Order: sequence, then structure tokens, then C-alpha cells
Amino acid sequence: MNLQLQELLEKIPPLGSQSDKGMEAIAFIKFFTPWSYWTWYAMEFDGDDTFFGYVIGIEKEFGYFLFSELLELEGPFGLRVEIDEYFKPKNLSNVLNNSFC
Repeated sequence: MNLQLQELLEKIPPLGSQSDKGMEAIAFIKFFTPWSYWTWYAMEFDGDDTFFGYVIGIEKEFGYFLFSELLELEGPFGLRVEIDEYFKPKNLSNVLNNSFC
């Protein structure tokens, strides 16, 4: 794991810590598939493998997803899930208002 990713992961609060913040909860990392519209916004992290966040896929939903599964995904031509390096942490209301899919 590269140093930049490690620093991002360390900034994400533990699972359950934003549950009372509602639309003011913060999304810290945006993962996406460059070959489709799937996107994962990481809001909480257990420090090991499990994230809680907002997922845009077949449906838009909140839920848990595994870092290990994101790392295993492979698209056409060997494409992998990427981290949006231009994404800045933002509150959930901003994420929901700006999710185009």
C-alpha cells in the first residue's frame, strides 16, 4: 500500500462514529471503476478491511464494503478500481447532490 493511501485511510473515522451526523457525515475517499459507473464513497473504516459508505452501483445505497474486494475487482484490459485523487472530503449532502449516476 502506498504512503498516500495509508494517510487517507488513517483520516477516516472508525465504524459507527458518524452515525449521528446525518447529512453532515463526511465522505473521505472516493473509489470508482473507470470502466463503469460504480462508485464507493468511504465514510468510516474499521482500520483493517471494512468500510461503511455510500455506494452508487445498480442502486444508490448505504452499506458496508470490503477494501479487499475493491482491490480484487478487475475490468476490461486489466483496469482496476481507482481512487479519485482530486476528490476532497465533503459532507454527505454535497455527495448526494453531486452524484450523477
